[in-house]
Order: sequence, then C-alpha cells, then structure tokens
Amino acid sequence: MQALSTLGSVKLMFVVNPAASSVTPRTQVVIQKALSADHEVVVAETNRRGHAARLARDAAAQNMDLVVVLGGDGTLNEAANGLARTDTALAVLPGGSTNVFARTLGLPDDAVEATGVLLDTVERDVPHSVGLGSVNGRYFLFHAGLGFDAAVVAEVEKRGQLKRYASHPLFVYAAVDTWLRHYDRRKPAFSVRHADGTVVPDGKFAICLNTNPYTYLGSRPLDLAPEATLDRGLVLITLRTLRLSKVGPLVLGALRGTAVLRTSKSVDYRTDLKSFTVEGHRPFPYQVDGDYLGQVTRLEFRHEADALLLVVPDTSVLGSA
Repeated sequence: MQALSTLGSVKLMFVVNPAASSVTPRTQVVIQKALSADHEVVVAETNRRGHAARLARDAAAQNMDLVVVLGGDGTLNEAANGLARTDTALAVLPGGSTNVFARTLGLPDDAVEATGVLLDTVERDVPHSVGLGSVNGRYFLFHAGLGFDAAVVAEVEKRGQLKRYASHPLFVYAAVDTWLRHYDRRKPAFSVRHADGTVVPDGKFAICLNTNPYTYLGSRPLDLAPEATLDRGLVLITLRTLRLSKVGPLVLGALRGTAVLRTSKSVDYRTDLKSFTVEGHRPFPYQVDGDYLGQVTRLEFRHEADALLLVVPDTSVLGSA
C-alpha cells in the first residue's frame, strides 16, 4: 500500500460530533479549512446515536480514501464499525472528554494541533492495517468492560448533560456511587470459557483490551496490559473479587506501572487471545469503548486481525509490548 498523498488530492469525509465535550464551532471551522487546503473534503455532522457508523459506511461505499473523525471515543467506535473490512482508512482527532484512543495513538489532546500531526502523517506514511476486538459482532478499538465498569458507564450516561463540563469528577462520583449502591459485589456475575477449555467460573468484573492503557485519570494513564497492542491478540483481565482491600492495591499498582495484575491470585490475566465466551450467572452489563450497551447473559469475543485501515501518527502503539 502507498501513502495516501501519492494518490494526489485525498478524498475524505470529515465527520464531526458537534455535541462532543470539546468540540466548538470555531475548532470545527479551523480544522475544516486545514483539511481542505490540499484535499477534497465532505463535511458531515452526527445528530443521533449510530449516525457516525452510517456516515462511515457511506464514505466507504463512495470509495473515499479517508474518514477523519472529530468526536469522542463513542463516535470513533461507530466510525470504526462502519469502516471495518473496507478500503477506506480512519483518522482520529480528539473531541471528547477523555479521548482514550487518540491519546493512545500519541496524538496531542488539542484537536487543532492534532490536525497538523494528522496531515503530516497522511503526507508521508501508509495507513496501517490493524486488529480490532469484536463482541457479539460489535467491533471495539481499545476495550470492552464487563460488570462493574459497565455499570459505572451506565450511571455516567444517566447524567450525560454533566459530562461536557465535569467529565472526570463525574466518573469518580459515578464509580463511588455504583460501588456503594448500584452493583452486587458479593456474588460472581459470569464465567469465562477459553478456547483451550479452561473456565474461570467466578468473574465479578472483567476488561478485554485491544490497546493499552485502559483509560486516563487526568493526565495519568491507567496501564493494565502492555501486551495489548493493535497487532496482537486480545488481553482479558478477570477480577475474581471486588473486595476493596484487594482492588485498591491493584488500581494503585496499575497507576504506578507495576505488574501487580499479572501476579495477583485475585486476577485471571491472559494475553494474545483469539476468542473466548462469557456466560452470565445472571444478566450483567457491558460496554465497548465507553459506550454502554445494556445487559446480557452471553458474550462471544473475537480478535479480528487486519480489520481496519488506520492512520497511525505514533507507530509505538504497534508492537510496543
């Protein structure tokens, strides 16, 4: 594959979520002008859930070279689902509150500055063919959460109007509130059956990672699995207890970058997974890339190699483990 710039003027769709936390009309205009200086640009704004996926599919059907997304992680997830297994590449600009995937790729957190990095990358580099995770047919870019963290996301979404103005305090509040009132921490929620036949029967909370870090707490990454990169299989971390005396040291260890999750007897830690199945002891919540998808009793996970063409400014996210 050749760099997009060798094709001449790149045909791209600029997908904007105007409701995203850090997207302003001025930012959108500045970025649009920068993209239009040397390329053919179609601008499309999302206005409902699932709209970015449809716009991305339309761009691929029109044989566009690139879809540039300005929005949060949920908008990016939708666009990736629309572009997976097509010849149209995805490019990321940070427009949300946390911007996990954009920061994982090494992009600046300022969208205008990130646009300069993006244009330089399009000029000289080839889009990378990267792997995605999938759960019950839904692709995810960086992680899926089962149990407790999905319950936290559900509580945040109930207060969505506050997310634009106080995202990190809102998540902290929701986590504490969920811990105290909205999640059964005593009984196992699900079992995990792996392709080798082994079963983890007593999962209470699990995170499946396609990239690392899991998220950011302010400016600090919560590093859970350095083995999680875009060119390897999935990592699954299953917590078998939610006792504060056990979970607290695990979180502190992750913030310090230690290997405590890989050595704890309270955690089942597996890397380079191609597939596994989760079966609920009762309905349990799940989320993908920070998007709450409801409660289920069964999930089928797969790693989908070479599923997406992605403009990657910082190739350290590939094979960094």
